[in-house]
Amino acid sequence: MSATGTLQAPDAATRGLAWGALGVLIFALTLPMTRLAVGDASAPQLPPAFVTAGRAALAGLLAAAYLLATGARRPPRSTWGPLALSACGTVLGFPLGLALALRDVPSAHAAVVTGVLPLATAVVGAVAARQRPSAGFWAAAGAGCALVLAFAAWQGGGVLVAADAWLAMAVATGAVGYVAGARAGAHLPAPQVISWVLVGALPLTLPAAGLTWPSAPVSAAAWGGFAYTAVFSMWLGFFAWYHGLALGGVLRVSQVQLLQPFLAIIAAALLLGEELELATVGFALAVLTVVALGRRTRIA
Repeated sequence: MSATGTLQAPDAATRGLAWGALGVLIFALTLPMTRLAVGDASAPQLPPAFVTAGRAALAGLLAAAYLLATGARRPPRSTWGPLALSACGTVLGFPLGLALALRDVPSAHAAVVTGVLPLATAVVGAVAARQRPSAGFWAAAGAGCALVLAFAAWQGGGVLVAADAWLAMAVATGAVGYVAGARAGAHLPAPQVISWVLVGALPLTLPAAGLTWPSAPVSAAAWGGFAYTAVFSMWLGFFAWYHGLALGGVLRVSQVQLLQPFLAIIAAALLLGEELELATVGFALAVLTVVALGRRTRIA
């Protein structure tokens, strides 16, 4: 409220943070919703391959309708390569890694391991742009990886399990997909980037969804989790996230992503009844700290 008593509209930075926080909340719910969709080893629901292809196919159909409704022009040829690479990471690699891992580990476990995704994205971005990160950056990246490995081994009784390899694949491919999408975003409006990525993948995702359609009955809750990952995690979440980055600036708004592991852990406890262990929260806090330090270091 101003000195005259009239309400003032929030500035761009504040609105950007609000949109960014909404995007992070949507992405944080992806883990428990994916767990709900695939079930666990004792009570499997939708096949992981179907969750991966089906959610991308449904989101792709919605994206196609959006592009037609807005009269979007075909992306320039220079963006086809980054869009294809982004599809490999964000449409295929990251969702498939999560779906396969969450059959065997809780959502809270996946939240901690994937908490290094912002740092992994920075590493891929620095390599792709031929930048020279400082020693402090690489130290933070190494510390983050060490923490994640220690947490995974602790949860696995002293050994790493196959699910951790799937989560590592999700982080690596997700980082590549984000960086490629950012490159395409230099030539296209942000909402069009994810929409063209999804539409371009339809020739692959639609047939794959049909081939992997579940043959056994599936609970309504599993279908609900699947619908969330398709409509929100795969598509609308990027609208909110990219809009927030554009309004408030990448450096300021991207810091909100540090809250994502904690939001995912809390959501898993509330939605799935997973136990909220103090050690898990402690590891998540440690990962958040090194990610925050790594993002503050100099990159030449």
